[in-house]
Amino acid sequence: MIKFYGYKRCSTSKKAQKWLDEHGVKYEFQDLVEQPPKKEDLVKWMTKYQDRGLRYFFNTSGQHYRQQKLKDKVPTMTIEEAADMMSKDGKLIKRPLVVDDDHLTCGFRENIYEQTWL
Repeated sequence: MIKFYGYKRCSTSKKAQKWLDEHGVKYEFQDLVEQPPKKEDLVKWMTKYQDRGLRYFFNTSGQHYRQQKLKDKVPTMTIEEAADMMSKDGKLIKRPLVVDDDHLTCGFRENIYEQTWL
């Protein structure tokens, strides 16, 4: 089952959900601000997709990211450190984060969704 970590007030999450709904893709929604993914899940995903880099998983345009000056810290951060931070503050995660056993996407780009989720 596809797990969709989004934020109800995020326009990008809403666009992604609308796209999945229009294409008949079934998913389970979880609010990543109210209930962020578990640290161990984040470690697993960041390890499996480490070729994308840690920055891929961060909401780099978010206030929490900027307030903590993570732009300077992420390049030297470990997967464990990044996962720990994100599991405590879902607003640090680029949304939506959509994952199943074989795929993972952060953010919403229609062409990537077509390749990944259809």
